[in-house]
Amino acid sequence: MFRFANPEFLFLLLILPLMLFWYLRRSLRSRSTVRYSDIALIKEVGTSSRRRYRHLLFLLRLAALALMIVAFARPQAGSREEEMITEGIDIVLSMDISSSMLAEDFQPKNRLEAAKLVAADFIKGRSNDRIGMVVFAGQSFTQCPLTLDYGILLKFLEEIHIGQIEDGTAIGMGLGTSINRLRDSKARSKVVILLTDGQNNRGELDPITAARIAKSFNIRVYTIGAGSKGEALYPVDDPIFGRRYVRMPVNIDEDLLRRVAEITSGQYFRATDKTSLERIYKEISAMEKTKIEVKQYTRYRELFSRYLIAALILLALEVILGNTIFRKIP
Repeated sequence: MFRFANPEFLFLLLILPLMLFWYLRRSLRSRSTVRYSDIALIKEVGTSSRRRYRHLLFLLRLAALALMIVAFARPQAGSREEEMITEGIDIVLSMDISSSMLAEDFQPKNRLEAAKLVAADFIKGRSNDRIGMVVFAGQSFTQCPLTLDYGILLKFLEEIHIGQIEDGTAIGMGLGTSINRLRDSKARSKVVILLTDGQNNRGELDPITAARIAKSFNIRVYTIGAGSKGEALYPVDDPIFGRRYVRMPVNIDEDLLRRVAEITSGQYFRATDKTSLERIYKEISAMEKTKIEVKQYTRYRELFSRYLIAALILLALEVILGNTIFRKIP
């Protein structure tokens, strides 16, 4: 970037055309001060190179004056710098991996695989946020602690499968483990996104108590009930007849999930297919925006000395030439 700190001095450049006009007018009117009776012999000599460049001294003075005026205007060169300040959000994805998540009402495969695909897109869409992962069934454990390394997080997400934990649905334990990961966080916002397709039937910690603990730590909980309305196809592996499908009722304790969200100032969502689940995660992502503050400032350095030195060099050159090559006869 380039600017003049005192641009008002540049108006003085208007003097230069006036000086040039005055010089040209004076040159046209000037007459020789030495008279000769016959100048024919002088004409035969021809024009000296000194005469051809006689205007050089004035041009040097004019250029020096222009450079001095520019120096007075204080030219400056600047470089713009940005300082980015981010306040990230700590998020824990708490996912139900009970056997009921094998129900195939979420295409292309089942509820768990659909939830993993959507969670992966959610992770890829975040930046500057620490994200962790908790899984639960009959018990719960941390699949991945809070991290900014999304590559590692996505790898752990891919490794989630049914059967990691004894079967059941311990919603309170899943929420409790998530709270334990966030309680010491210094982040501006602490969030749990809890996804389940059933009712709490296992664990030593009930979901309402866990929600109250979350509130005491200023943790907001978004709950998602995953499952179609009515019934869903569930695969059963028979040792004799192989895999077959049976219809099972979808039992989601929506009142409980809604209550957990309300206690923590969160929100409850119902996902009936993969498309609605994608929309829910996008909505949550939009509500939990990372605060980014950008400060811009410009550093300037003075350049006037360069122009002033150049002007002094031209003036010195004018003085030297005026007293040597272009010296006038008194």
